[in-house]
Amino acid sequence: MSSPDLVLDVLRAQLRAAGITYKALAERIGVSESSVKRMFGQKDMALSRLAQICQVTGIAMEEVLRGALEARPQADTLSLPQETSLVANPRLLLVAICCLGHWSLEQIVETYRLSDAECIKLLVELDRLGVIELKPLNRYTLRVSNAFRWLPDGPVQRYFREHVVADYFAGGFDGAGETLLCLPARLSAASAQEVAQKIGQLGAELARLHRNDRRLPDDEREGFTLLVGFRSWELAAFTALRR
Repeated sequence: MSSPDLVLDVLRAQLRAAGITYKALAERIGVSESSVKRMFGQKDMALSRLAQICQVTGIAMEEVLRGALEARPQADTLSLPQETSLVANPRLLLVAICCLGHWSLEQIVETYRLSDAECIKLLVELDRLGVIELKPLNRYTLRVSNAFRWLPDGPVQRYFREHVVADYFAGGFDGAGETLLCLPARLSAASAQEVAQKIGQLGAELARLHRNDRRLPDDEREGFTLLVGFRSWELAAFTALRR
């Protein structure tokens, strides 16, 4: 997908989030609704028109361009050496996960017992590993996509199984917006593949909401973690009872 395509996709998403229809937009910029549909459908829009749309809708042009930049094709996974380096240093893994959540350096050192100097050193290491691209003033952009996932049965997943899973499931899952499901089913291979695809779509939707909510103040957002597993499995205690 080209950069102009990405810009218009981000603008369309911003308009949808603001509840502005093509008809309403057409009225604001003084053209027909069909002309607006054509601009978005043919991916053909002059920079002056983009600036006009942003002005009449109150959408920050900088946010649109930044969103298009962040939507550039990127890696969906890290390499085995990259993940191995992360789990070798839990503090590096911590900062990597914070970066995946788009935390600023200030937010990281305010939350965790890391000095500015130590956090910057870890950001430099993440840049060296190719996880982020470090910018001036200790800002950064991710080098992984919104569909990023850890390697199946890779170093990070194994680290999570050993250190994270028990702690995660120790919660009551009874807070606002929390839920826990364990649903057994007997499925064909095709149905199982369909469920796996829908889980991927759920992950993409979570990434979209996460990206949109970054515009909100910090005190209006709370950390949530989606942990999803789907595989052919039977509890060992149940397997022992099989005939």
